[in-house]
Amino acid sequence: MRRLLFAPLLLVAVLSGAAAQPDAFRAWIEGLWPLARERGVSRATFDAAFRDVPGPDPAVLARIRRQGEFGRPVWEYLAGAVSTGRIARGRAEAARRAETLAAIEATYGVPGPVLLAFWGMESDFGGGTGGTSVIRALATLAQAGHRGDLFRDELLAALTILERGEASPATLRGSWAGAMGQTQFLPSAYLRAAVDFDRDGRRDIWASAPDALASIANFLRQAGWQPGLPWGAEVRLPAEFDLSRYRGPYPDFAARGVVRTDGAPLPRTGEASLFLPGGAGGPVFLIGDNFEAIRAYNTSDAYALAVGHLADRIAGGPALAAPWPVTAPRLDQAGLKALQQGLAARGHYAGPLDGRAGPKLREAVRRYQIAAGLPADGYPTPALLRRLQEAAR
Repeated sequence: MRRLLFAPLLLVAVLSGAAAQPDAFRAWIEGLWPLARERGVSRATFDAAFRDVPGPDPAVLARIRRQGEFGRPVWEYLAGAVSTGRIARGRAEAARRAETLAAIEATYGVPGPVLLAFWGMESDFGGGTGGTSVIRALATLAQAGHRGDLFRDELLAALTILERGEASPATLRGSWAGAMGQTQFLPSAYLRAAVDFDRDGRRDIWASAPDALASIANFLRQAGWQPGLPWGAEVRLPAEFDLSRYRGPYPDFAARGVVRTDGAPLPRTGEASLFLPGGAGGPVFLIGDNFEAIRAYNTSDAYALAVGHLADRIAGGPALAAPWPVTAPRLDQAGLKALQQGLAARGHYAGPLDGRAGPKLREAVRRYQIAAGLPADGYPTPALLRRLQEAAR
């Protein structure tokens, strides 16, 4: 959860002038004290947290940039995320921790391969948890004022963790964006979802694999994970399939001739929608509520798809059957922003004009495609942008 719980992050604010000076930074920290006190943080805890924080972290400021899962083509992101090495390590951990994973699934309803996929994606199965001071990183980002009060509130949550004695300033370490431990939880997610599954008296997402895996499961359960249903599946559509009817119960899709590419049957219950992350020329997926539970961990569609596919591969499933349209023209960030603006002008899009392809833009593209009598794959293309621009002249 480096990211939305995490904090999906295109950080564009940078500290400059007086805001970048240590004296101004210390003054900002002191201004945080009344809010910390309101949350029950003692002055001793507050002072200890910032004692070894000399100023904004320049390494954090250097990392202010767009994250890969939002900027790269989905097929490039998946190639790195669902690698043969990660699949092999996930399968080895599945065998090694079979009893623990079964106990967690019995408690929270989340299958072991899904938990292993998150664990592998977030910290390489516990091997890479980050060595940055969470307090300093969050203070740096909070003083920058990015994303409103998000990082300030996460910093206050981190102080609450210290006040409760669940970590020390020295052990409260994680990523440059303040995500912590094997789960890469932000502090608020830790307070809400971390569990002591090994029953040693600590919710230890830093050093305890059982605690980390169970905490991921608890987070997903809180996010609405539906036991017994898949995150989704790659499917094959029959010829002349009506893409405008892209939502409905799984049995309705089966009755319309939609089949899984791996030969398994579609679920008999549950709602799903079509997802074509590469357009009509690439793989097609049916995604359900559990895909949205994954997105609660990280809002990137590419991330959620990678977690789901990695989980399937760890469980012994096949690679994707359909090829990606790697040579097809794509919109860059500026093009996506222009498309958002054009769709907003026509009443189809009401999301942020941020140049990111996500569920809101996908739905807007579909609405426009349906209104225009086009195949409703929800995929933003240069041709679609040109059509909007020409219509506006």
